[in-house]
Parts: sequence; structure tokens; C-alpha cells
Amino acid sequence: MKIYWQISYFVIGLLIFSYGISMSIKVQYLGIHPWDVLNIAMFEKFGLTIGTWNIIVGATLIAGTLVLKGKYVRIGTILNGVMVGMLVDFFLFYDLLPPQTNIVADILILLSAIILMGIGGGLYSAAHLGTGPRDGFMLTISDLTNLSISRVRIMCECAVLLIGLLLSGPVFVFTFIYTFIQSPIFQKSFLFFTDRLNTRFTSRNNVSL
Repeated sequence: MKIYWQISYFVIGLLIFSYGISMSIKVQYLGIHPWDVLNIAMFEKFGLTIGTWNIIVGATLIAGTLVLKGKYVRIGTILNGVMVGMLVDFFLFYDLLPPQTNIVADILILLSAIILMGIGGGLYSAAHLGTGPRDGFMLTISDLTNLSISRVRIMCECAVLLIGLLLSGPVFVFTFIYTFIQSPIFQKSFLFFTDRLNTRFTSRNNVSL
């Protein structure tokens, strides 16, 4: 059944995506994604764990989306908001990550992390079980303001980055080039896995007919 493949896409995608986030946090001094800058800044300022702040921020955005009457909250959105935070804490706590050795190796770790986040994000999104909390919120803002999704994304991530920076979060050169690397990988991954899923079940339907 198609739903089993969708669930597999979703779970495997979240695992890959969360592992990518954890890898980037391991070498955070090089700069990380704006949302993770905020999570780490909140962790360092108020305690708890990085994953817990990921969940809190995600829950806040889901609540905001619902208040704004956004249509992008589904079961996958809620599971995403909870599972990513738990998985990040799991990978960090048990240190299931490549070791830091030198600047060149750390840059390779970070580039690998960005690639994994792009692939994982595209894979779980291709399941079509719901957008992530951040994407759902930004899509809702786009709907309400008639601004392009890319413009809203830039505005939101700049605001988040500013808050994280004010809270002394880890901002460096890679923070500013994340989107340029990750977004194209996400798009290609999303289109590839969506096509694979549709092709598989379109072919089966044609055979059964």
C-alpha cells in the first residue's frame, strides 16, 4: 500500500535530516542554519537541551500557524516537530557523529551535514504527510501576505538569525550560505522521491487495470 511507502519515506527522511542537524551542531563554530543558531542560543542561555528547544520552537510555530488559520498542519507536521528534536538529542547524547580533527575535516563534516539535511528534508517532504513546522508557518505567512515563499523564507530566517545573534548564538560564514547549498539539494531530492513514489503506484494501478 502507498501509505506504508509514505511512512517509510517520512521516517527515513527524518532520521537523515536529524543526523545532518546533529553533524552541523558538532562543528557549530563554522556556522549553522539560522533555526539551529536560535536553538543553540536558547540552550546556552536557558538550559534544557538543543532538541527540547527544537521541539518548543516547532510547537510555537505550529500554534502560530493554527492561530493564523493556516492549512499546513497535519499529523506529519506534529510528528516532525517532536521527532527531530528527540533524534537530535539522541545523536548528540550518544555522540554517534564523526570526530572533529582539523579545520578541513570539519568543513567536510559540515558540507556533508548540509547535503544530508537537503536529502532528508526532500525525502520526508515527498511523503506528503505534512510540512515541517517552520515550512508550514512560512507558507501560511506567504498565503496571508501574498509575498513569494522565497521572500518570506528570507525574512523569517533573517529575523530568527538576528534573535539568535542577539542571544550569542554560533554565527559564522556557513550560516550565510546554508540556503544556497541546502535549498537546491532539497528541491532535487523532493522532486526525485516524489516522482519515484508516484511512478511506483501509477505503474501498479496500470497493471491492475
